[in-house]
Amino acid sequence: MRRHRVLHLSDTHVSRTGPDEDGVDGVTALRGLLRDLRRVPQLDLVVVSGDIADDGSEEGCAVVRDLVGEFAGARGIPHIYSTGNHDRRDGFTAALGCGHLGPDGSAIGRSAELDDVIAAVSEVNGLRVITLDSLVPGSPHGELGRNQLNWLTTELATPAPSGSIVVLHHPPVSLDAVVFMRSAVLQQPDELGQALAGTDVHAVLCGHLHHQLSGRLGQTPVWATPGVITRMDLTAPPALARGVLGACASVIDLGGPSDPMFHTLHARTPDTGKEVYVYDPVAGVHVQE
Repeated sequence: MRRHRVLHLSDTHVSRTGPDEDGVDGVTALRGLLRDLRRVPQLDLVVVSGDIADDGSEEGCAVVRDLVGEFAGARGIPHIYSTGNHDRRDGFTAALGCGHLGPDGSAIGRSAELDDVIAAVSEVNGLRVITLDSLVPGSPHGELGRNQLNWLTTELATPAPSGSIVVLHHPPVSLDAVVFMRSAVLQQPDELGQALAGTDVHAVLCGHLHHQLSGRLGQTPVWATPGVITRMDLTAPPALARGVLGACASVIDLGGPSDPMFHTLHARTPDTGKEVYVYDPVAGVHVQE
């Protein structure tokens, strides 16, 4: 089985006007992170697991596509995207198609061709990459419908030469100690677990939480990468969500003796850790601690 290195980004939150709803410039954050990642060796592909555009716009998705595409193209590797809760399917599709792009920006994926969701599959040097659409418009949580899970089950029925990864926005795991996570993650995760059981999936790669988190769904490893635009500081009181600056990415190593291996990479910026907001998810308001 060939080894693969995956660069995993998420939650770029770029909009047509630049700053996100908290006033953070996603373009600057992404550019700075990609600059700091330029010497990471032996990458085989880049995946971006949702919340591409903070406002769901085609323009926001196109900016991310161009910046990540320039990074990927210089290395001759694909760049692959899935939808997040901030994305809109029309804007995503207009800029990214089904989300699977080759080094030159051309489409390389095969769409699931399901109504109302953007799911697709492609193969990168024997590694099968499957993107799922967990977007529920207007809601922070994620769902996968029966049709999408049936399609996933069919795709995974035949093993790929170097196994598979599944990419979606909402993690099918959460930290019970952090109250707001429970209602924000993928709902009915056991249904996804059943589709993955006994298959060749190395890992499920997610975003959404703006916090690095590992766990298992049945026997399948799950990894949530921190956000590009902001990350969550879990030293806040458990009922509150504190967002701070500090763009992050992950590298996932597949196919080796310790497969899979996950590690995070942090942008080198002087404002890392600066508080952006403290939010009370129950009351739906920003607060002062």
